[in-house]
Amino acid sequence: MNIFIYDSFLNQKKYDRLLARIETRITDLGLNGKISRLGPTKNVSETIDNELRRGAKTIIAVGNNKTINQIINSLVSSRIPLGIIPIGQDNNDIAKSLGIESIETACDILSARLLTKIDLGLANKTYFLSNISINNKGSVIDINKNYTIETTEKGLIYIFNLIGEQIKLLPGIKFIPNDGFLELVINTYCNKNFFTKQDHQSIFKIKKVTIHNLKNQLILDGSVSISAPAEITIVKKCLNVIVGKNRNF
Repeated sequence: MNIFIYDSFLNQKKYDRLLARIETRITDLGLNGKISRLGPTKNVSETIDNELRRGAKTIIAVGNNKTINQIINSLVSSRIPLGIIPIGQDNNDIAKSLGIESIETACDILSARLLTKIDLGLANKTYFLSNISINNKGSVIDINKNYTIETTEKGLIYIFNLIGEQIKLLPGIKFIPNDGFLELVINTYCNKNFFTKQDHQSIFKIKKVTIHNLKNQLILDGSVSISAPAEITIVKKCLNVIVGKNRNF
């Protein structure tokens, strides 16, 4: 059975017509299943655990990056595939990276059911699918306890599993979310003079780092905050996900 998990923000009346359109489309494609609507008192983990016990065959996140992050943290111990129907343009770069660009294509992709197994990142006890970000200021990166990196220049530190729209990579560089590595990207920028700004990008392949920062929190999948210090590792090929042909890996 397909289980469609609707995020709580979709309980707003303005989404009723859009959700009705989705439900018509999934019915036309023979993807009927059960709809479970999240709310302030409905626990995601308990909801998914209950559905898995009842024989769920696919869990489908209907919402945005935050929806996906909540669900993968409840689904990671299962081999049940994750599907995605993205709602809205904001905070939905995970779906785009997986080749799911719209509601219409999402339904078609669910029907085609092209499965791939990908890695997940783990920050302390919280999983992430796409990336972690944190301000450079005050951050110290301990890489495998062999050496540390600290920068005084302004910018952002990213740790990518699945590349999104946050940065532009140089030609020829590609991140692959099932190669057993994460990519540490340090973006810095400084004014060379009053009129120009120069950006710098350093990239490291990693399996494990620890980030320390007393003032700033780490942001997972653009949605979830956790405090530093955080040990960040890779968990190999632990998530089955339904992807589109136009995915970026």
